[in-house]
Amino acid sequence: MKETAEGMIVGRNPVIEAMNAGREIEKLFIAKGAEGSIKKIAAIAKDNGVPVHYEEKQVLDRLSGSGNQGVVAIVLAHSYCEVEDIMALAEERGEDPFVVILDGVEDPHNLGAVIRTAEAAGAHGVIIPKRRAAGITAAAVKASAGATEHMLCAKVPNIAQAVEKLKSMGLWIAACDMDGQLYYEADLTGGIGLVVGSEGTGIGKLVKEKCDFVLAITMKGKISSLNASNAAAVLMYEVRRQRDGKQKNP
Repeated sequence: MKETAEGMIVGRNPVIEAMNAGREIEKLFIAKGAEGSIKKIAAIAKDNGVPVHYEEKQVLDRLSGSGNQGVVAIVLAHSYCEVEDIMALAEERGEDPFVVILDGVEDPHNLGAVIRTAEAAGAHGVIIPKRRAAGITAAAVKASAGATEHMLCAKVPNIAQAVEKLKSMGLWIAACDMDGQLYYEADLTGGIGLVVGSEGTGIGKLVKEKCDFVLAITMKGKISSLNASNAAAVLMYEVRRQRDGKQKNP
């Protein structure tokens, strides 16, 4: 596992998830007079020996921007893993690997939403590029509702090479694009990697060429495409549906 520099987690649910997952928190800032689940957060922090500082809401806003819901945790930024760690988790669970690969998603809210759905759908990990793409920042953590604490994420220098690596490990790799077969007609059982492209330009040409097949999502309205996180959600839950169906009808 690789640690990045110090960062922060903002919002009540993400902070609760981080503490419950055993994330090392340096200190916790809580807005004076905050009510509701803040008391639960303070109690968990006390049990875990995390220093709690009560400050005016304006102080927290200066630290993290508005929308922090009265709580900011100072932590080591997200720990990224290796691709091999994702595969090892699948083996540990006795499951066929299920990996989500993001080719240049730049919006941290989209990244967080993808990770949230990936965790819910039973994926083993998410792969993102090191450059020209969103990383797991405070905004992504908050958008994931704390799912970043439970989902392995690998940061790789080259997505095309990562696709080749996964194929050599026995996965079939499917690209999400307009010119493929209908996603619900494809066999998505077994070890699978789903590639979703950036919000503006989609999947890069080289990455797409290295994928085994292409999946298209039916569009019946006037809008021609879904955003990255919505498209990823549709495909992830088709994988989940097919896997659940296979378990019922072996």
